[in-house]
Amino acid sequence: MTDDLAWETLDSEIDYRCPGFAVRRDDVALPDGSVTDYHSVEEVETVVVLPFLPGDDEVVLIEEWRQAVGRVNRGLPAGGVEPDEDDLEAAARRELREETGYVADSMAHLCTTEPVNGIANSTHHTFVAHGCEPAAEQDLDDDESIRTLTVGYDDLVAAVRDGEIRDGRAALAVARHELD
Repeated sequence: MTDDLAWETLDSEIDYRCPGFAVRRDDVALPDGSVTDYHSVEEVETVVVLPFLPGDDEVVLIEEWRQAVGRVNRGLPAGGVEPDEDDLEAAARRELREETGYVADSMAHLCTTEPVNGIANSTHHTFVAHGCEPAAEQDLDDDESIRTLTVGYDDLVAAVRDGEIRDGRAALAVARHELD
């Protein structure tokens, strides 16, 4: 049975593609029968990691330049799932190691969200990692500028609550972790 809110896609094509995302244009028929076009962003699935150091009272954060907002952003290690990766936990472990140089003793899935499903097909899989310790140098992508730091978990919660952490992935991970 089709939902009476559903749009019918009549045609679809990629208008623009670059490393990291594509812009898709769909010709759609709306429930009232009118026809229009709709643009959205296509991205690969993303993993996000809330990494706790041994003892669970400190976490690893990253500071990264974000060109879209023109500033350094404080957040969590995160990145795209590679085309050959079927195991989301393995992808999360890889991103943690690449962006921070840390490895985790254990990792558990926290939640899966569609953070901007009005304009993009992004799916974020958030993991909580425990027992994280430095084990290697960062292995950053060519377009990444990342600084690693550790902070107290309570300080992170306060920074999210007070709006100092503006990164949506970090704010969501902390909020969901606090609710569990």
